[in-house]
Amino acid sequence: MNILSDWLSRHVGIEPWVASLIAIAIVTIVLNQLAQVLLRQAAKWTANTATAWDEAVVSTARRPILVAMWVVGFSYMARVLQRHVEEPFLAEVQSLRDVALITCVVWFLLRFIGKASRHIIAARLARGEEVDDTTIDALGKLARLVTFVVAVLMVAQTLGFHITGLLALGGVGGIAVGFAAKDILANFFGGLTIYLDRPFSVGDWIRSPDKSIEGTVEYISWRHTRVRAFNKNPIYVPNAVFTTIVVENPSRMSHRRIKETIGLRYEDIDRIEPIVADIRAMLVAHPDIDATQTLIVNFNQFGASSLDLMVYAFTKTVVWVAYQEVKQDVLLKIGRIVAQHGAQVAFPTQTLHFPQP
Repeated sequence: MNILSDWLSRHVGIEPWVASLIAIAIVTIVLNQLAQVLLRQAAKWTANTATAWDEAVVSTARRPILVAMWVVGFSYMARVLQRHVEEPFLAEVQSLRDVALITCVVWFLLRFIGKASRHIIAARLARGEEVDDTTIDALGKLARLVTFVVAVLMVAQTLGFHITGLLALGGVGGIAVGFAAKDILANFFGGLTIYLDRPFSVGDWIRSPDKSIEGTVEYISWRHTRVRAFNKNPIYVPNAVFTTIVVENPSRMSHRRIKETIGLRYEDIDRIEPIVADIRAMLVAHPDIDATQTLIVNFNQFGASSLDLMVYAFTKTVVWVAYQEVKQDVLLKIGRIVAQHGAQVAFPTQTLHFPQP
């Protein structure tokens, strides 16, 4: 660079410090163009590798690196100007350069965190593994938060603030803010509990017997969870609520239950045993009923106007629509079994006895 500035000063006839500025600008432009070429070649090379992490690093670092090179170049030019131009702001160039470089690093890290999250999801889906979007999203948000906090502290240190005093002030102020914003903090820690314990994830169907909450989870933030009710209305639930209520997650059920009471006429009492045996055999042989789970078919009680049979079984499917199809098929087959034995399903009746004169 000194050789270039000396050559410009001798052959172009300009001031040495102006020649230094021009030389720095030329070198910065050349290095920037060279870096672009190298980064493009690196992107082509990483696109053909087996792992996607190197591709993520190159693709996310490209712009921050180019901007950082311009920042360094401008800082050298400002040093030269500082020796010949009396401007107060030039004395702060060093600090501003450090802040700009920290910003470039933060820019790279935030882009890399997003790219890495998407890569993890895509890689697991490609391998056919189960993907927990909620946990990956939570870790990404936590990494962004840590990056931002560390960057703020480094910028404050660079600008001359005393970090120790700032942290002490933050500790004292945090107590006051904690009392004033206890609901916000409760929601934050409620969201943290959801991310760590994972009682439900995005896409799960949840309901609460304590609150009028039932629907599909659409979004989980640090403050609230959005649940889409079955009538398509959105329900915004503060995360702190989930630490004090019971939440059911039917999406994680292993089976769906069929529990029905079949009433037969009192005159069909002699046909109860073969009907019960045939219904039980039908359920055991049914391809959509899990016979390894609890399966009960028994004469249960003498009802007010019927002989009640209890049918209790579990389907293999947990899908609501498919479950309804299986349940319909089971009930129709029970009806046929009852008809085959010459019995009938009872309906509420009363018998009146008149005394003879």
